[in-house]
Amino acid sequence: MTDNNSLFDSDAPSATGLEHNINEFSVGEISGAVKRTLEGAFGRVRVRGEISRPNYHGSGHLYFTLKDEDAAMDGVCWRGAVGKLGITLEEGMEVICTGRISSYPRSSKYQIVVEAVELAGEGALLKLLEDRRKKLTAEGLFDPDRKQDLPFLPEIIGVITSPTGAVIRDILHRLSDRFPRHVLLWPVIVQGDGAAEQVADAITGFNGCEPEGVVPRPDLLIVARGGGSLEDLWAFNEVVVVRAAAESDIPLISAVGHETDTTLIDFASDVRAPTPTAAAEMAVPVRADLEAQLLDSQRRLVAGLERCWEDQRLQLEGLARGLPQPDHLLEEAAQRLDSETDRLKLSIANRLEQHQERVAGVGARLRHPREVMTAAGERLSQTTERFDLAIMSNLQNSETRFAGLEASDRLPNAMTRIFKSGQDRLAGQGQLLESLSYKGVLERGFALVRDDDGRPVMQAADGVPGGAIEIEFADGSRGAIFDDGDPSKQKSAKAPVKAKKTPAKKAAQRKSSSPDDSQGSLL
Repeated sequence: MTDNNSLFDSDAPSATGLEHNINEFSVGEISGAVKRTLEGAFGRVRVRGEISRPNYHGSGHLYFTLKDEDAAMDGVCWRGAVGKLGITLEEGMEVICTGRISSYPRSSKYQIVVEAVELAGEGALLKLLEDRRKKLTAEGLFDPDRKQDLPFLPEIIGVITSPTGAVIRDILHRLSDRFPRHVLLWPVIVQGDGAAEQVADAITGFNGCEPEGVVPRPDLLIVARGGGSLEDLWAFNEVVVVRAAAESDIPLISAVGHETDTTLIDFASDVRAPTPTAAAEMAVPVRADLEAQLLDSQRRLVAGLERCWEDQRLQLEGLARGLPQPDHLLEEAAQRLDSETDRLKLSIANRLEQHQERVAGVGARLRHPREVMTAAGERLSQTTERFDLAIMSNLQNSETRFAGLEASDRLPNAMTRIFKSGQDRLAGQGQLLESLSYKGVLERGFALVRDDDGRPVMQAADGVPGGAIEIEFADGSRGAIFDDGDPSKQKSAKAPVKAKKTPAKKAAQRKSSSPDDSQGSLL
């Protein structure tokens, strides 16, 4: 204290004296003296208050404000001590911080450098637990629709607990008594720093196993721990454990603490067991009971089948007594068969005799083939003679008719017939050409666009911007300039259009310039 306060001692006169006799100090010296004074006066203290604005900085340090109804002070926990706190500070949490009082010279604020944090009594823990339960309930992690049914007889059971406690021995002993199953143990610590993370990683790890992998995927999970205080069971109230249990695809039984202990994992699990032993009982049925039930079902099945067979036998005997004797039914049928057989033989004989008589009558009416061929030959000779006479008569008539005509009379008639036939064919071809001509399309309101060389422009992309085009309508043609389709680039005044020659004009020009014009057209 003497060293810390020596900075403020002065041999100068009082304030009533001359001011230049007072010692001068820099801001850093004053801040350092204040820091040494606070750290010397408060070496190690325990401060109780409410957490406000906790900030886990990216550097790993923790900054927060500790307050009560009268005052507030800043708090800081360095990165090396944050991992040793054991709890995660949240807004509104009432805690007791252990550390030393110091100051931050750059902002002239005093603060507590925290080394350890503990919750201020069981009431604060219960309040924190209730607030966390309401928050997770609002997120839907405890909805009944998320619950899964437990398998009736799982092949593999995964157990997440401490490997050295009595819990795993109780579970194995109970499973062995009821129905031995293959058990996979994922060892974790169930209390203290890092317990929540290990339990959550174990649940996630079991869910990540493959059914046929080195570590087979369990059919059922049991998260177990023995009894303890609220602080001892706090790892199973952490959010990371609750989320892992709620997101597990494998049905999960929570068996944490005794029957009166309740943790948040109980709400997120599919089934809550009051004790680890009860969890083992829920996991598998009793083998002896199943065997007894199977034997009873077998006995009842055999007895039911025997009764069914006996009832069927009695019913069959009753129905058989009401039926007639089979030999009596066959006697009448045999007699009727003999009668029908005799009638069939007589009927076949009569039918054959009738058909023979019919064939004989038809054969008597038929002519001999030699007579038919002789008559046909006579008819053919007569027809040949008449055909020869007709040809000779026709030739004589033609010779007589042509003998009376001169050669000068026959030629014009032949030429007239030839020209008439050619004109008829030409008229037909002309009508076909008119039906296929594009002129008919122009008369329906369409137009034909040609470029400067007279070729048709079939698409807009084929036109050259600024090039001259010719648009042919049904009643004439007009010239135009092909633009690029942008109205802003069109010129206000149209450029003079060079008169284009239509294909008809070009053909006429080529015809007039042909050196040999003496050859006429047959048309």
